[in-house]
Amino acid sequence: MAGGRAIAEDLLMRILLLAHSFNSLTQRLWVELEAAGHAVSLELDVNDAVTLEAVELAQPDIIIAPFLKRAIPEAVWKNHTCLVVHPGPVGDRGPAALDWAVMNGAESWGVTVLQAEAEMDAGPVWASRTFPLRPATKSSLYRNEVTEAAVEAVLEALGKPTPHRPGQTLWRPAMTQADRAIDWQSDDTTTVLRKLRAADGSPGVLDGEYYLFDGHPADGLSGPPGTWIGQQDGRLARATNDGAVWIGRMRRAEKASLKLPAAQVLPGAADLPVIPGHHDIWYDERHGVGYLHFPFHNGAMSTDQCQRLHQAFVTATSRPTKVICLMGGLDFWSNGIHLSTIEAALSPADESWRNINAMNDLCQAIITCGSHLTIAALHGNAGAGGVFMALAADMVLARAGIILNPHYKGMGNLYGSEYWTYLLPKRCGRLKAEQVVQARLPMGTVQAMELGLIDGIFPGTPQEFRARVVAQAESLATAIDMDAKLAAKRLARIADEAEKPLADYRAEELERMKLNFYGFDPSYHVARWNFIRRVPKSRTPLYLARHRQK
Repeated sequence: MAGGRAIAEDLLMRILLLAHSFNSLTQRLWVELEAAGHAVSLELDVNDAVTLEAVELAQPDIIIAPFLKRAIPEAVWKNHTCLVVHPGPVGDRGPAALDWAVMNGAESWGVTVLQAEAEMDAGPVWASRTFPLRPATKSSLYRNEVTEAAVEAVLEALGKPTPHRPGQTLWRPAMTQADRAIDWQSDDTTTVLRKLRAADGSPGVLDGEYYLFDGHPADGLSGPPGTWIGQQDGRLARATNDGAVWIGRMRRAEKASLKLPAAQVLPGAADLPVIPGHHDIWYDERHGVGYLHFPFHNGAMSTDQCQRLHQAFVTATSRPTKVICLMGGLDFWSNGIHLSTIEAALSPADESWRNINAMNDLCQAIITCGSHLTIAALHGNAGAGGVFMALAADMVLARAGIILNPHYKGMGNLYGSEYWTYLLPKRCGRLKAEQVVQARLPMGTVQAMELGLIDGIFPGTPQEFRARVVAQAESLATAIDMDAKLAAKRLARIADEAEKPLADYRAEELERMKLNFYGFDPSYHVARWNFIRRVPKSRTPLYLARHRQK
């Protein structure tokens, strides 16, 4: 192979991941490549000099670039095999592939693994995959279909590839805000949603003084095109020329502004009428099972959302059912406390304290529920306190391929709460529990199951996963020994409480959290500020840059 050695099937290799950030796709590839036995290290793309140094230190057999915003230095791709993961089908080129696919309403799309050369996205194709393009946001498609296709294509490329030059290619330029602009007088709801979905996550749609994000159809609503017509739980409804859309998140069009629930950003939003519409929490029930859904944006849970979900859970326990399934959302189960609403508060320390206590109240309700068996059904990724909230349930079921980050330390050495000091050792023992929270590394479902963090893995799409969860829950609800299971659960909780009360675990955790929020060390506040504003890291952490540990 030009630029590097040939790749032999089943050969274990030193692989250097080169990425702009340790995003969801990069984390998934890290987990999959490690599981396959490869020696994996990562370097964040800070500048050319750092990249050249990393390659010299790592001496990789191959370099994989799953997510870059700059070209790989010529001195690297000329002397090493560099495979770029492009989120577009064979022949597609350019930095905004998925944006254009969503904007143009493509029916199918793909992922291409190609070799880096001087001309961007024009090198030999080593592997590719295609998939139907569902009507969803760019970020949701990236976390699901693109990620699954990319993993398959990368693993194929590391086998026995037969690289070939693409035939006809199409260069798509970067998408500008002029391309994304919404004409509220002329654009119908379908067009508006495509524009919002194509910009979701980043950069958003610039609309006057604001960027708009998180668009959903507002069925049954209408008004003069472009006017704000209602609100509900932080979202705002805005009329199109044939209906309306819900806008979930906004930020002001100024430097360092925060993406927040839309009603917190738009002046006068509080005066809009409260109307029914798109919910961020809902409940349905069948065959003795209650299903509680909470697809919170990016998996973040504000104080208000924690309190509303807590109340919804308590209400669900009053129903004549036997099992409650906590369903989370398609893209995320939960990522714990809401760093954006905390950052926007007059006192981030005080809001952090309110938020973690609201999370703890919810977790306590799940742990102490004696009337039902509870299932945490993880359709999507989970991180930090969201992982431990899942462990509060009696059974944790996960979709194959999701990523867990069961640790807090990456957020400025945050200690964490959500009763993790009670829940994690119960599942994997004290020694392994300490190793898990100190590791700071993403975890796949196979490793999580080996550790005892989850109880079952179901493969397939989110829809197929839900069907398997429903079948499992209904089987539990109708089991002849259900009453015995519930009695055993209550006795076990009594025994645990006698050994050490839940209140003691909470008090000990919060004593450490109080130091994070109010103490002299500002690490948590600095890390949160940088995270919310997407400040690029100036160096790669050593636990990822293993080539630098030497």
